[in-house]
Amino acid sequence: MTTRQSAIGRRALAATAIAALGLCIAPWAAAQEKWPAKPISLVVPFPSGGTTDVLARALADALSKSLGQPVIVESKPGAGATLGADYVAKAKPDGHTLLMGAVHHTIATSVYKKLPYDFQKDLAPITTVAMVPNVLVVNASFTPAKSVAELIALAKSSPKELAYGSNGNGTAQHLIGTQFQASTGVSLLHVPYKGSGPLTTDLLGGQVAMSFDTITPVLQHIKGGKLRALAVTTAKRSAVLPDVPTLEEAGLKGFDIGTWFGVLAPAGTPKDMVAKLNAEMVKIIKSPDFGERMRAIGADAIGDSPADMAARIREETTKFAKLVKDGKVTIE
Repeated sequence: MTTRQSAIGRRALAATAIAALGLCIAPWAAAQEKWPAKPISLVVPFPSGGTTDVLARALADALSKSLGQPVIVESKPGAGATLGADYVAKAKPDGHTLLMGAVHHTIATSVYKKLPYDFQKDLAPITTVAMVPNVLVVNASFTPAKSVAELIALAKSSPKELAYGSNGNGTAQHLIGTQFQASTGVSLLHVPYKGSGPLTTDLLGGQVAMSFDTITPVLQHIKGGKLRALAVTTAKRSAVLPDVPTLEEAGLKGFDIGTWFGVLAPAGTPKDMVAKLNAEMVKIIKSPDFGERMRAIGADAIGDSPADMAARIREETTKFAKLVKDGKVTIE
């Protein structure tokens, strides 16, 4: 074979390879253009009935219409919300599996000695959906305290007898309870649940005396008189409970812990998908209808950028690392 023939052969082979590569790329590119090509799973790391679930369903309903594909809320509770986070962190980064994350995940980073994922590295922020204040409530029938001062006195008279429920070990409610004890010198019995649904059931039934849950799952019971709100845990009062003081107003200085909820995707999800999800979600979150739905359940709609949410996560992780260390809260 001559040199010229050899060169022609090489060019033909190269052309064939390029054509074959084109055939491989074309379907992939088409698939990318068609995203979302199937229903999207929005994973809630708590049982149904809690604030995370309520927010996820409100967002999923509007997002389904916006994207033209069903957005299905999928509950994967357990281990203080870390099981659901791990599931999404290990999911295929194709924009079809998302996590409704929360402040609990920034706490878990410091509380758990070993997690199977890195919250800041393995998950990509999309947007913060809402901020919800936490509220200290007691069972109105079983707990006589009508103020924070009376509750502290009651707890001091019976150390380790008053039980408070949380959404699980390492969650915001757990840490708020820990800080409350450190600030007041009382000793409470911590009872962890898998989420607000089962916690609220037991709180209403008198199995636990109190909780520091988000406002959303307990609001109707406060208004119905079955639960008594003693204070909110944030720096300012809640618009839906304007007569309830803050813990700082009740004498606990520097107490300011609320709960944020936001959507994340597996790390490696294409940036254009993250950008589109952010744009669609922010449009929904900033709409008057969604804002009104949030206010009705005691939440403040946010709708920020991925960069802003990432900054929030970094800041909260640092903040809670100190509280976890000071409170000596650890979980194997």
